Amino acid sequence: MSELAYSLHLGSDKNRKNVSRARAKTNASGTTSLSNNAIQNARGLSRVDKHNYRKYDDKAHLIEIVKGTTSLYDDVKNLYKEEFEEARLEYNSKQTRYDRKINDYFKKISDNSKNDLACEIIIELGDKKYWDTKDDKFKYKMSNVYKEQVKDLEILIPDFKIASAIIHYDETSPHMHIVGVPIKYKNKNGMSKQVGKSDVFTKIKLIELQDKLRALCIASFNKEYGLNNVLKTKQKGRNKDINVKDMDGYIEMQEEISKNKERLEIANKKLLELDNNSNEIKEIIDNLKTTITNKDKYVLKQDEKDKIVNFIQ
Repeated sequence: MSELAYSLHLGSDKNRKNVSRARAKTNASGTTSLSNNAIQNARGLSRVDKHNYRKYDDKAHLIEIVKGTTSLYDDVKNLYKEEFEEARLEYNSKQTRYDRKINDYFKKISDNSKNDLACEIIIELGDKKYWDTKDDKFKYKMSNVYKEQVKDLEILIPDFKIASAIIHYDETSPHMHIVGVPIKYKNKNGMSKQVGKSDVFTKIKLIELQDKLRALCIASFNKEYGLNNVLKTKQKGRNKDINVKDMDGYIEMQEEISKNKERLEIANKKLLELDNNSNEIKEIIDNLKTTITNKDKYVLKQDEKDKIVNFIQ
């Protein structure tokens, strides 16, 4: 049994100012790792496109596209068209002045420094030390695990519309880049439907999202690989920087996280027991013997029957 690290990182633009770096020193994590890697405009989206699709070093054969085409830039532009065009036309129909109308919502958000054009989430299970000892065949089985993470993310955060999901196998640790657009609805000012990163990805929602995806990821991993691995305990400063003074009920939230951790540990234990019982039941069935008079009938001992009944329950 191995302990695997899990990381979920949402690109942030909080490090644009020096004051942000100074404020970061009071974070609960005790770090100053506020990275400035959000997708703020079309130029930033183009850079991420080239990086994620390995268009600069001819390593496209070492990536796997889970969702989207071979152009992240086009995928995000098309998503804007699909999600916001109706709201844009509705908004324009109510404007009496031409200069207040929106001709291109994608361009409007790209030119607005107050909004991020898109959001990128990077998910990774296991670290370099773990994957260093694994061959390519073992690594590539992570495709099914990460595909499940995309499905789970769409269920857990339905207001985050995913345009692209790509798995990178050209580095030691297989990891996945997900790019999408968070949406807020029923807005009173401007378009009824708008980009809304801060509404969709609040601090509390991010923590809850990570806790749920962590548990789902290790369960998918164990199922795919036939293993009984567990997750490493989350480390301070390794998941998300949290400024205490910006949070309401921080102590209460920490207590709730502690309770959730206990629940996850119980769930992991039950999962291991279930896997062990599954192997035992399989062994019973594989070793069943037929009756002397009828080869289509099998003999089942009472204790074996009891184990199967308990397993079904």
